[in-house]
Amino acid sequence: MTSSSRASGRVGAVLLDRDGTLVVDVPQNGDPALVRLVDGAREAVAAVRAAGRAVGVVTNQSAIGEGVLTRAQVDAVDARVDELAGPFDVWAVCPHAVDAGCACRKPAAGLVREAAAAVGADPADCVVVGDIGTDVGAARAAGAFGVLVPTPVTLPEEVADAAAGHGSAVAGSLREAVALALEHLAERLGPAAPTSAPAPAPAEARP
Repeated sequence: MTSSSRASGRVGAVLLDRDGTLVVDVPQNGDPALVRLVDGAREAVAAVRAAGRAVGVVTNQSAIGEGVLTRAQVDAVDARVDELAGPFDVWAVCPHAVDAGCACRKPAAGLVREAAAAVGADPADCVVVGDIGTDVGAARAAGAFGVLVPTPVTLPEEVADAAAGHGSAVAGSLREAVALALEHLAERLGPAAPTSAPAPAPAEARP
């Protein structure tokens, strides 16, 4: 970060949805062996790190609250995602059932606020990237910027809503979404000091 950003204590972060955004969505997946990154996921995460911003994951995992998966199973899947695409600075997971009425499940603001606090960022200095309207909704609820990357499950009205602005945008790919996120953070906070840390070895090649 620039010295002025450091002096103000403001840290920018890109917070990514997991299923359908970072990895190919396998409903209620508890098997790390089934984790497959979407195209460009590893490069997108590396770009955030190279730009000197924090990077994290914000994910609803209602299968825990519904008794379909254990927290240990979800954590194992998350660890595999971290191995393939990370490392991530924070994982914020909502374990509650859909009808639990919690404050963390997207589109509520809780996960975004939790992740922002973990990396020392103001939620307004974060960008949330996801594939459905609840991701954009969570960004707006927390005062963050949202970027929607449509997939076949994204509803047309969700795309239209995100494209209309109001603190959000639409991207054609995860890499494009990260580029938009980094541009937004640079305009808001000024350029960050790029990191010289090497990217992790390609985990896809491991057995």
